[in-house]
Amino acid sequence: MDDKELEEIKRRKMLELMQQQVLAQENNDEQKRLEEEAARQAILRQILEPEARERLARLKLVRPELANAVENQLILLAQSGRIGRMITDEELKSILSRLTSQRREIRIERR
Repeated sequence: MDDKELEEIKRRKMLELMQQQVLAQENNDEQKRLEEEAARQAILRQILEPEARERLARLKLVRPELANAVENQLILLAQSGRIGRMITDEELKSILSRLTSQRREIRIERR
């Protein structure tokens, strides 16, 4: 074996090790994300009645950014102890209507 072949083998081995590290990091990140999501869902199960959770899940399909914002706010309120009982579907509807009514309507008029 000459030096070129040896360098090529070293280079390939180094690339392989780097790819393994990237895969391991991605697996760790995915695992962490799954654990965080499980913790979020556990908190939401404690503070939302089943009908309210279903409504939030349906909203997440249509408007994920709004659903995530509502979830984040509810979780923060629960963690700070400001939610003393379970939130009903009607209460969640009220919260959502207040949030969506704050949006401005954009009207385009053509001349």
